Amino acid sequence: MSILYVLIPLAIIIVAIAIGVFFWAVRSNQFEDLDRQGYSILFDDDLPPEEKKLADERKKMNE
Repeated sequence: MSILYVLIPLAIIIVAIAIGVFFWAVRSNQFEDLDRQGYSILFDDDLPPEEKKLADERKKMNE
């Protein structure tokens, strides 16, 4: 029973830290662009210059 006197304040401290980290992440705009990382794997930035030029031309034609 005396372990509850340790575990309850410890749980409160852990929850307070988790809430603090969450609000820090929101304030520092960590959740602003959730789609970028998912789409980044679809686009190649390491194309040779001539292929990159063709890809840019195709992109302009589709817009």
